[in-house]
Amino acid sequence: MSEFVDAIESGSLESGQMRKVEIEGHEFLVVRIGDDYHVTDDRCPHLHGDLSKGTLDGSVVTCPRHGSQFDLRDGSVIRWTDFSDTVRSVANLVRHPRPLRTYEVELANGKVRIGPEKAPPAG
Repeated sequence: MSEFVDAIESGSLESGQMRKVEIEGHEFLVVRIGDDYHVTDDRCPHLHGDLSKGTLDGSVVTCPRHGSQFDLRDGSVIRWTDFSDTVRSVANLVRHPRPLRTYEVELANGKVRIGPEKAPPAG
């Protein structure tokens, strides 16, 4: 997405809430934390769990499928899965940890607007 597009009304989420929105066939997760809004892909990069059905703790979203956790502020991986050590080692070989894609956000005319993808976190 090269331009900003309207996603939701800015007052439609309370702090600590998240909502899936689909724009042009792409599912985004819009999250409000305090007065800040964050937008990421709605699908977990591990095995595509629906993050809107996960849990939110501060700025960390947990995928309902395998417990992967990401910081919504920059998409960084907090925990790749909640598998045991042995299973996690094998899973990491098959599907190595990678950050959640995040997007620029602006508030304009009472709307939360989604913009271009942000650069992935360093490291």
